[in-house]
Amino acid sequence: MANYELPSLPYDYDALEPHISEQVLTWHHDTHHQGYVNGWNSAEETLEANRESGDFSSSGSALRNVTHNGSGHMLHDLFWKNMSPEGGSEPTGTLADRIEEGFGSYEAWKGEFEAAASNASGWALLVYDSFSEELHNVVVDKHDQGALWGSHPILALDVWEHSYYYDYGPARGDFIDAFFEVVDWEEPTERYEQAVELFE
Repeated sequence: MANYELPSLPYDYDALEPHISEQVLTWHHDTHHQGYVNGWNSAEETLEANRESGDFSSSGSALRNVTHNGSGHMLHDLFWKNMSPEGGSEPTGTLADRIEEGFGSYEAWKGEFEAAASNASGWALLVYDSFSEELHNVVVDKHDQGALWGSHPILALDVWEHSYYYDYGPARGDFIDAFFEVVDWEEPTERYEQAVELFE
């Protein structure tokens, strides 16, 4: 059975200031993200024990915990990699071309993504959909409600209150603006190119 571990942040806790504070990154990474890692491991342990014993009475809730906590772990891992102190630019290359092709312009994509982030109760995602072979913005509630089957997240913005309320209070829109000051398109571009190589 896999044992999932919390990865280190790819930068210092204060590296994204003033857009995201050291305090928020510390709480968010060390407490919230760690909680999803722990929850996933615990759920997997329950499922393994139930298979061995033949008692599946608690397996239904454990399976829900796998998708909730597993998705939480995966999306947070991407979220950290989507940002850097050197961020704040626009995408370039193949991903930029695909965004313009699919949405009409970067500005149109960004406006729609910001609408997703304003309406989500969890995450706004830019995904590559292997079924349609297109990019889509997706509103995901919690970590796993509203996900698109066959899609591969390439850009993730966490809009749970713990990601911004300490810094911005109820002004989620200010936090969304701040995200674009630190977004780093290197990881999304690599994930997009990997997905295209697999499915097109």
